[in-house]
Amino acid sequence: MKVMKADKKFYLVREDVLPEAMKKTIEVKDMLERGKAESIAIATQMVDLSRSAYYKYKDTVFPFSTITKEKLISLFFHLEDRSGTLSKLLGVVASSGGNVLTIHQTIPLQGRANVTLSLNTSNMTVEIDHLLADLKKLEFVEKVEVLGTGA
Repeated sequence: MKVMKADKKFYLVREDVLPEAMKKTIEVKDMLERGKAESIAIATQMVDLSRSAYYKYKDTVFPFSTITKEKLISLFFHLEDRSGTLSKLLGVVASSGGNVLTIHQTIPLQGRANVTLSLNTSNMTVEIDHLLADLKKLEFVEKVEVLGTGA
């Protein structure tokens, strides 16, 4: 008799390598959550996914934003050393509803500094993907990475 482990491993995987059925399952879940479809049957039909495939994946595949909701996230930045950069960066985080818990900044060397932010994302008004995109658009941000998430 095979005994199943209670603790499951989780992986963060880029969307472009997911099978089409998993992508469509996420799309169906999103449609149902946003009220764009009245039932699973209608939503699966709209995205051309079998209901059996939906039920197979519905409890196993989640968008990154779902994982980070009501959680903590640590972000790493590589910034140009200019006056006001940290203030502007924190302004973008604050406007998204993110609550900064910790800030660690290295001493700038050769015009560059590293900053690590730990954020509480439970009250964010935008998806984490949107926040990351907004942060990457800042002209002084050279790199943004998600270091980790947790409860």
